[in-house]
Amino acid sequence: MESSLTPPETITTEPTSQRKLGDYAGLMARGFVMGSADVVPGVSGGTMAFILGIYEELIQSISDLTNRDFLEALLKLRVKQAMDMINWRFLLAVAVGIMLAIFTLAQALEWLLENQPVLLWSFFFGLILASVFVVARRIEQWQPTTIGAMILGAIISYLLVGLIPAQTPNAWWFLILCGALAITAMVLPGVSGAFILVLLGKYQYILGAVNDRDVLTLALVSIGAGIGIVSIARAMSWLFKKYHDLTIALLIGLMIGSLRKIWPWKQVETFIVGSHGEQIPTIERNILPSLTVNGSFNSEVLIAAGLAILAIVAVLLIERFSSHAEPKNVPEVAEVPAK
Repeated sequence: MESSLTPPETITTEPTSQRKLGDYAGLMARGFVMGSADVVPGVSGGTMAFILGIYEELIQSISDLTNRDFLEALLKLRVKQAMDMINWRFLLAVAVGIMLAIFTLAQALEWLLENQPVLLWSFFFGLILASVFVVARRIEQWQPTTIGAMILGAIISYLLVGLIPAQTPNAWWFLILCGALAITAMVLPGVSGAFILVLLGKYQYILGAVNDRDVLTLALVSIGAGIGIVSIARAMSWLFKKYHDLTIALLIGLMIGSLRKIWPWKQVETFIVGSHGEQIPTIERNILPSLTVNGSFNSEVLIAAGLAILAIVAVLLIERFSSHAEPKNVPEVAEVPAK
């Protein structure tokens, strides 16, 4: 592990081995899965990126957007030269998939959260649980430091998801702040950007803006998201280069701690009334499911367990597919010292 605190800045050049059209369709599909997860409070798109095998490339590609030579070429309107310095095809494919998911699934997921929360949370609980074991394989050798980082991440995430949502303003500056904080969380596996919006009191508001095509609100949130994602990606890229296993272990811990929020069966103890009259839980207690309802077997428990198992199988299949497909699809990216 290198001890230098300031690694040399690098820029990426045009990949020497291009992905094929089918590969980009696959990247769009992965982006769609990420976007689907991002809509649900408690589930992280970053976790899905981890499972799908594109997380580190995504972080590095976003981080490259802040390189000095790229920005200089862009400001001088040397567009082709600037685009040759970044992995833009990869970013575009993933971004299109994410946006398609957000705009096509927002209403369906909103309905499921209101009408079938146990079944939806069961499926995502299985996703996160399986992803913990999948991601853990990426650490070659577990040491006391990596175990400590995992425990720290779990504690941070466990405490974070237990915070109480607040009532906050709809001012332009706060919407920009919400976008920056939410996208930062979305990039981190185990930390849900949608849940951050819940804590900030803006989840229902922004989800409604998506469904109502409120362009002004979405533009303000997008500005914040652009600022936030570039900042967190640069930090994560540096951490991966210098402390890869420790960073992975910390992210695994974040996923473990987030299971507190995703547990399907909850009892609402207190709630607040949102701007549209909806009840937003502030304090929930995880409970065990009841096996019987009115003297009959509770079939919901069996369906929920089946969905969790289905999610676990899906993660294992996706991970197996990604481990075989991704190495030959990832472009070779040359690193050139920045001027």
